Formats: sequence, structure tokens, C-alpha cells
Amino acid sequence: MTVARAAGLVPRAASGDAEGTVVSVRDLRMRYGSVDVLKGVDFTADRGEVVCLLGPNGAGKSTSIEILEGFRMRSSGDVNVLGADPAKGDEAWRARLGVVLQSWRDHGKWRVRELLAHMGSFYASYSTPAVPRPRDVDDLIAAVGLTEHANKKVSTLSGGQRRRLDVAVGIVGKPELLFLDEPTAGFDPEARRDFHDLVHRLADEEDTTILLTTHDLDEAEKLADRILILAGGRIVADGSADRLASQVESDAEVKWSRDGQRFVHSTPDATGFVRELFAQYGDDITDLEVQRATLEDVYMAMVRRHETGHADAAAQEFTKESR
Repeated sequence: MTVARAAGLVPRAASGDAEGTVVSVRDLRMRYGSVDVLKGVDFTADRGEVVCLLGPNGAGKSTSIEILEGFRMRSSGDVNVLGADPAKGDEAWRARLGVVLQSWRDHGKWRVRELLAHMGSFYASYSTPAVPRPRDVDDLIAAVGLTEHANKKVSTLSGGQRRRLDVAVGIVGKPELLFLDEPTAGFDPEARRDFHDLVHRLADEEDTTILLTTHDLDEAEKLADRILILAGGRIVADGSADRLASQVESDAEVKWSRDGQRFVHSTPDATGFVRELFAQYGDDITDLEVQRATLEDVYMAMVRRHETGHADAAAQEFTKESR
């Protein structure tokens, strides 16, 4: 959860109510010929929530997102996005969405400011007092770190700068729901940090719901309020990174120093071990570290279950734990 939400500084509609739920998916299924890609996917996303969808290649991530965006017809299931069935969404509904694809058709001869102003003009007729559209172009350019490049042609931008422009195009219409597909591919560390700050501002200050797909587990852990792991056509895990890590059966590693020596101990009960450690040695303990299972551990465990043919069992176990 982002810092402002964790501190209770940003109000939020109650989870699951008509106002708070932005995306609702029930028993979503997709079949290509005789192949079932999605086998009954269920999840929700609330207003202002950052949800990350993880899964191996071929798990159905792109198919799921395209169905939510209204670009692909599903085989069956109930899907509601911003109060509408995406398969029937009109232009006014689409104006409430933002999409950042992995790549899009370049408009190399356009200058950055001109392109964003042009793209933004399509949203003007959907502006309301509650949600004025589009964004101010110069403010937007500054937000994505392209001020110095505002008058440059798109064809002269570096790969990272073009990716920043992709993000700007995705949010120029001030979307209520933003889809981000591998958004920081090609970003340098500074650009990645700036982008993460932007995502937090969109979620915390504007209540934008963000659905993110990425292969970068560190990014998922930093950005997402909730992480969904899709494997074998089903959601096999749903929760915060910390909650998911706590469900992995693995020992924690406790490290500490005492009397100038460094110690390491593996234990399934780190809390109990640390309590006993302090009871025995007290203030002699320094530099204490507890390393628990990581999101990578969780993800790899779930993917291994899928690869060994146990994805259905994992999904059933997850469903049971969620009740």
C-alpha cells in the first residue's frame, strides 16, 4: 500500500461497494480453438488501488488486460469496468481509460508538445466539473520529465524518453483507470524512480486505479497495493507482497552480531527465535536482520506448481485461504 494510504491520509471508498469497485471480474474464461487460456479468473480492483498482474509468458495476462480494455471479446464470464461491460463500452467510457502499451506507432515528425496537445484534444468533449480533461500539456510534460525535450521531434528522442512520452500519452486524458504494460522498459534508474513517484501520485492524489503488468518483481513489490499471480489460466495468489511471502513455506534467515562476531541462523519461526535471542543476550545483540521469503520466492513457487501440473491445486488452495 502506498505511504499516504497506509498512514490514513487519503480517503477511500469502501471496498466492494458500487462506488469503490472499479474492476470486477467473475469466472472469466477465454478459449482459442480447443485451448483454454483463461479457466475462471476472479478478481476486483478498487478506486485508487495499484494492482499488479504477474505470470509466466503464455499465462493469459495480455488476454485478460485486452478483455478489460474492450479490445478482445471473452468466451464467457462477467466483467465490469467503470460500471460497464467492456465489450459494450462507448467512446465516453473509453475516455475514462488510459493505456500504456509496450510499444505503439511512432509519430516521428510530431514535436512532443504538439503531439500531446493533439492527443489531449480528443478528451476535451468528455470533460466534467469533477474530472476536467485533458491535462495541462506543460504540467504533463514536466510530470514525465520531458520539459527539456518539449519542442523536439519524437524521432530524435532516446528509447527512455520515448517511453516517458508513452506514459504521457496514456495519462493525458486524466484516466480513472490506467493500464500499464511493462511501463518502465528501457528506463534508467533515475527515470524509473521518477515514474514510481508519478504512479504513487496518481493513485494517492487523484484516486486513479492502476492495473500493471510487469516482469520486474522488484517494481511490482514497490508499486503494488496488491499482487495477482496468474498461472495455468487461474489466479493462484492475491495479496500484498508481505502477505504472499508469509504464505510460502520457507525458513527465515536471522543475522546478528554479538561480541564482535557475526551469526546466521535459519528458522521457520523468526519472531520466536529473536525473542529468545534477546531474552538470553539482551543489549549485547547488534545489527539484527531478519530476511523472510521474498516476492520472487512466492512467484517462483507458484510458477513451479504450474509447470509441474499443480496449478489447479494451487488455485483451489488460494480460493480456500481467501474465504
